[in-house]
Amino acid sequence: MIQRTQTAVFDLPRMRRLAAFVELTKPRLVSMILVTTTVGFYLGSWLVLDYTLLLHTLIGTALAGGGTLALNQLMECEADALMERTRTRPLPDGRLQPLEALVFGAALTMIGLLYLMLSVNPLSALVTAFITISYLFAYTPLKKKTSLCGIVGAVPGALPPVIGWAAVNETLGIEAGILFTIMFLWQMPHSLAIAWLYREDYTRAGFQLLPVIEPDGKSTGRQVVLNCLALLAVGLLPTLVGMAGPRYFIIAFGLGCLFLWYGIRLARTRSRASARQLMFASLVYLPVLLTAMALDKLPL
Repeated sequence: MIQRTQTAVFDLPRMRRLAAFVELTKPRLVSMILVTTTVGFYLGSWLVLDYTLLLHTLIGTALAGGGTLALNQLMECEADALMERTRTRPLPDGRLQPLEALVFGAALTMIGLLYLMLSVNPLSALVTAFITISYLFAYTPLKKKTSLCGIVGAVPGALPPVIGWAAVNETLGIEAGILFTIMFLWQMPHSLAIAWLYREDYTRAGFQLLPVIEPDGKSTGRQVVLNCLALLAVGLLPTLVGMAGPRYFIIAFGLGCLFLWYGIRLARTRSRASARQLMFASLVYLPVLLTAMALDKLPL
């Protein structure tokens, strides 16, 4: 009995460290990446879905994505320590050391990219590598320099469906471009709503996001409405190019109008409540849209 208790106590720190490494990869964000990758894979597939290839794609994407997000936390460790919402992450609160995060993140990223290269195809690995490079070496440093970082950051965030499409097709086309554009335009109001909610935090960290550098919120509101309008139009393209059927068109139009309505509310009121409602609307919009697209998919 005593020996069992001692073993349990001995294993507790190890389990906590393991949990810290897992947290470093941002599992919830990785899950979203895998969902959108799966949608891209499914929409790019012919009548029979290759489940083995899909599994390989998701494994490689998860490894590379988790590693990239771990390296991002390493690069933003000092800023995270200044913000209420991030100061308890593994690096700011000292559960992990920077060298550990560097080795772990770099190894995970490289393993993921090599896995995609060898088990899926070079194009999927190339798209994933571009996500890593643009996220770490363009978006992350630009967050402290210019509000244009939001546009730059939306690029790697919009590419996971393209990984799925490339994995099954070994080529890209207009359909992959439409998926990318939908994801890109969706991210703008989504991220601006979050930035408006946490603008005090971002100000303390020195991030030059639009709601920080223009605190009256007028420019934020304009950007939200413009991107919602563009998303309403682009969201209809899958039906027009033969990716999805008429049922998807109706759902996409309704979702787009609803999303735009919440965007206009934020632009008019510039309140925290409106920003929170827009954020939740964005979290409903994307999965419902992608599900409708997948369910109403037309044969390629």
